[in-house]
Amino acid sequence: QYLGLEEGSFTLKVLRKSIDARKPKIVFNYKLAVYINEPAPNDALHFEYKDVSKAKPIHIVGFGPAGMWAALRCLEMGYKPIVLERGNNVKERRRDLKAINQDHQVNPESNYCFGEGGAGTYSDGKLYTRSLKRGDVRRIFESLVFHGATDQILVDAHPHIGTNKLPKIVQNIREVIQQHGGEVHFNTKVTDFVINDNTLKAIVLNDNNEMAVDRVILATGHSARDIFDLLHKKDIALQAKSFAMGVRVEHPQHIIDSIQYHCSGDRSELLPAASYSLVEQVKERGVYSFCMCPGGFIVPAATSPGEVVVNGMSPSKRNNLYANSGIVVEINVDKDIPKYEKFGALKGLEYQKNLERLAFTSGGRTQTAPAQRLTDFVEGNLSVDLNPTSYQPGLNSAPLHSLLPKLIGSRLRQGFKAFGDKMHGYYTVEANIVGVESRTSS
Repeated sequence: QYLGLEEGSFTLKVLRKSIDARKPKIVFNYKLAVYINEPAPNDALHFEYKDVSKAKPIHIVGFGPAGMWAALRCLEMGYKPIVLERGNNVKERRRDLKAINQDHQVNPESNYCFGEGGAGTYSDGKLYTRSLKRGDVRRIFESLVFHGATDQILVDAHPHIGTNKLPKIVQNIREVIQQHGGEVHFNTKVTDFVINDNTLKAIVLNDNNEMAVDRVILATGHSARDIFDLLHKKDIALQAKSFAMGVRVEHPQHIIDSIQYHCSGDRSELLPAASYSLVEQVKERGVYSFCMCPGGFIVPAATSPGEVVVNGMSPSKRNNLYANSGIVVEINVDKDIPKYEKFGALKGLEYQKNLERLAFTSGGRTQTAPAQRLTDFVEGNLSVDLNPTSYQPGLNSAPLHSLLPKLIGSRLRQGFKAFGDKMHGYYTVEANIVGVESRTSS
């Protein structure tokens, strides 16, 4: 009626939807295509995957997001992907996650970072970024839908799949690769490169099996430190890049809802769990939120015994009682960590490892994580007690305000104060900070 059209004479298609909650009157924004007296186009997704069972092989090391889409691209281009993944498949990987959560036992080959689907499988599935240098990601979203994700990710302004849905999608991708002649090998760790005349001739698997190769794609992710060490040992050029480290902050979800949706009670059932994005410049370094997980959980993301690392994830419904986010500080590897120059291109990794060992020690030498009430951290007080948490291995009160390097800790304290000014109610005794958030990027 508003468009002056008769009922049944048109079809609507949602192209984009978002929520604008900047003002008390919350607005749902929809971008629509209207088809008048004509059918809407058929949006069936199609991917041209070839039979590559007898094609020339390309070996892909790692089966996280980069490895999965490298393998799918091989199918499209007519190459046979042979994927070598150090960890377990998604089903068996659940046992490894249970061991780290309940028994504090870290399997260095299969954990929240290593295994089928990589870190993404069990850490949320958010599909958006602040970066403007991301190219056209539409085809990746369509590929996810083709392999089982909801088509809502094609229209949501902040698309999200959910850690409970991702394992099946990842398994579907693997099965498509295998059905078209590709190979996926689990519990298969690359431990050495055989290089002759400056050419990679073979790779060594699990320390004893040599496999001849022609072309290799390294898709090992940010936590495969042994691969970086191996590349360095083989005199393959590496360059240190700046990164970010910090803590994970956890609030009751209702606090974030009340701030973002301007409500005093429960949010409307029409609204999803509220999220946020924060950034502040402190002493010429960025302090910002990272991987914000509304209605989510904090999880143990260590990849070796003797370290504590935390990450966040949300199920598809985002219906847990807590909201958590990494709050990290930008670290310039060329200016901020001069004591680590002796490690050359690996200096950032060594700095990272030392902080994770510190978290392990201050947490109690298990996967229990060091933590502090947010207000105590900023004010420099040891917390007498801690708030309830979603982190299953448990928390141990620790003086993170003095344990964290000044480079990180002092900027975090100023950053949290600034965030409290931007989001009234964010700076609260009801929030915990949990250490350490250290695996933000490779």
